[in-house]
Parts: sequence; structure tokens; C-alpha cells
Amino acid sequence: MASIPPGSRQRCSLCQAEIEGMVGGGDLVHFSVGAPGTRAKLWARVCQYLRSPEQTGACLNQDPGRRGEVTAADHYAEAPALDLGTP
Repeated sequence: MASIPPGSRQRCSLCQAEIEGMVGGGDLVHFSVGAPGTRAKLWARVCQYLRSPEQTGACLNQDPGRRGEVTAADHYAEAPALDLGTP
């Protein structure tokens, strides 16, 4: 898939995230909830779980060269432990 021109957005038909083309690359991803992020964050949280050829073919974020390196901060954090006391 061709890159997204700077200043324009494309919406993924699967997850409904919008990817905004930025000058110099490094596209900005607008999630339905929360702060904008990177293509790597979108991959870590959504795209990697697609399984069928139809799904991966429709995904805007399948090119590893365009999404960059996924870091530990891109994944959802573990929920904190809750102290519920002992009965």
C-alpha cells in the first residue's frame, strides 16, 4: 500500500483507527479512545491479532517497514494487583 500523504487521513475498515500521514514519515494513529499513538502501538494492540487473509488484506498497518519497531510501552500494561484482603 502506498504511504498516506501528509495532512490526510485514512480509516481502517477493520478497527476504525485513523492513520494520519505526517511530513517526514512517522504517521500518527488516532484511536477511538485515548491519545494518538504510532503505527507500532496500533500493531501491538490490534493488528497482530488478525488471522485470516481477508483481515490482513484489509488492514492498513501490515507493512513492517512503515510501522517501525514495537516496544514494551506499545503494549497494554498489566493491570495492577488488587489487595482484596483475606476473608
